[in-house]
Amino acid sequence: MLRLTEVKLPLDHPEDEIKTAILKKLQITDEDLISYSIFKRSYDARKKGEITLVYILDVETTQETHLLKRLKKDPHVMVTPDMRYCPVAKAPSNLAIRPIVIGTGPCGLFAGLMLAQMGFRPIILERGKQVRDRTVDTFGFWKKKSDFNPESNAQFGEGGAGTFSDGKLYSQVKDPQHYGRKVLT
Repeated sequence: MLRLTEVKLPLDHPEDEIKTAILKKLQITDEDLISYSIFKRSYDARKKGEITLVYILDVETTQETHLLKRLKKDPHVMVTPDMRYCPVAKAPSNLAIRPIVIGTGPCGLFAGLMLAQMGFRPIILERGKQVRDRTVDTFGFWKKKSDFNPESNAQFGEGGAGTFSDGKLYSQVKDPQHYGRKVLT
């Protein structure tokens, strides 16, 4: 499969214009194009009044080998990278001691999931309350209707501190190992 980057189209382009752009970029016929998928779509708004969509597309074609040779100097045409996550370990069948994960915030839940997918059967411990009870305790404290509970507040309990955040998550833009793809899937 081929990856095409920097495919720029007008903001209000019709859906079939993506296919047209692929055929034009690769200089292939409609019969040579098997399928395509949008890996990423972003906006280029650097020029006021001329906002464009910028695509990264994964393209399946009958001409892949030929195109890779012909377009080998084009930095916007390459082989689609393998983004499947490869677990770093597999639990031994005679595992005597199970790993323990502390906390049910995003990291604890994700660590537990990854360990479980590798067969380790983790034990996840949380010292705080479930979300419904935490909400009562936390908002009661914030509105000065109840005392601070050190075991049930914005930091401790199911969902971790993110339960009471505005939902922003940050990641590095560069992800050469494609770990972000595992998180998204």
